[in-house]
Amino acid sequence: MGHTLFGALGLFSLNILLYCGHAQGVPRPVLTVSPSWTSPGDSVTLTCSVGPPSAGWRFFWYKAVPDLSDYYIYTHELLAGSTTGTEQDSYILHGQTHTAGYACRAGRGDPVFYTKYSHEKFVWSGGVNPAASLTVSPHRLQHFSESLSLICEGNSAEWRVMMADEDGDASPCSYWGEMTGSTCNTNTRASSGVYWCESVTQFSNAANITIHSGDVILVSPVRPVTEGHSVTLGCKLRTENLLYNVDFYKNDKLIPNPVRGELLISAVTKSDEGFYKCRGRKSPQGLETLTSAESWLSVKYPEEAASSSVFLVPLVVGLVSGVLLIILLLLFLRRYRKSEASSLSRSQRTNQSAATDHMINQGETQDGHYSSLLHGDSCLYEAIGGSEEPEHGAVNPVCSSHSC
Repeated sequence: MGHTLFGALGLFSLNILLYCGHAQGVPRPVLTVSPSWTSPGDSVTLTCSVGPPSAGWRFFWYKAVPDLSDYYIYTHELLAGSTTGTEQDSYILHGQTHTAGYACRAGRGDPVFYTKYSHEKFVWSGGVNPAASLTVSPHRLQHFSESLSLICEGNSAEWRVMMADEDGDASPCSYWGEMTGSTCNTNTRASSGVYWCESVTQFSNAANITIHSGDVILVSPVRPVTEGHSVTLGCKLRTENLLYNVDFYKNDKLIPNPVRGELLISAVTKSDEGFYKCRGRKSPQGLETLTSAESWLSVKYPEEAASSSVFLVPLVVGLVSGVLLIILLLLFLRRYRKSEASSLSRSQRTNQSAATDHMINQGETQDGHYSSLLHGDSCLYEAIGGSEEPEHGAVNPVCSSHSC
């Protein structure tokens, strides 16, 4: 009995070890996204890598769905066309409009052996999603080491504020701040990174916030500027004193600017997008210059134009389909009319032929009657025209219908 129990325990322990070893040997693929920042309508490429590389894998692609029951959990929903996996290790998303999270895993063999899910990667957009939006207070992208308020608004009663650092590692507000209702108030542990809001169904616009340890920051808007509107960029000193000889740069190129201290773009266009920074001096004659970090200025199309562009393709397709339908209908009517004309022509020819035959027959009949009349008249003439009375007992000839 003791030997049997000992053997059973040994077998159980061996199975546990084998299971743990197998679980530890399950690879976790690495997902990359390109580009990570998008404008509405852009295409995004997801790439799933399994190491060490080997053949036979099929790749499965997922949308990350926030699970607010835990601090940092996502469930996964298969993307379209990924039910049976793809042979290619890349997947293209067309028409990306809002911030979203994605994951992948791979499988091979029969039965299928699956890898672990990759860590979630995010595609960020500064465009405002009406169902979920992030507001930053103070309303700018660059900040000194100060407390921030990150406010979530939209079609949800429950929110989670997330931040991804420069390495792409994401963490919730509870790690570096305090979440109260739909607002996250940061503490001194807040750092530079991308911030956004999540509900159980939506991701908000993202804000690439820079926490600057230096003495000067660029004052620029959090959300994209609508094309045609004006925007003013400023340069702010930590001590609230004025900066002198302030210059602004776009993509490291000096911008000619007659107004010192701020940069006014009166009518923004898409060409104004780029990385901006400012540089100034603490005193008019000072030699020391202070330079801010860079921030991206994003430009969006007006809502009407954006709405029009969304419906432009269906509208064009509808118009083309309508024109083609009309052409086909006209061709059908033309063919139908030709067919009707052909039938009518055949019918007329048939009627004319029958009428002609009838007229010919009628003519022949009339000719016969006319001939009979001629013969009848002759007989009548002969019967009447005799001047002498017949001899007693003689009989007049009897006329038939055709001759005397």
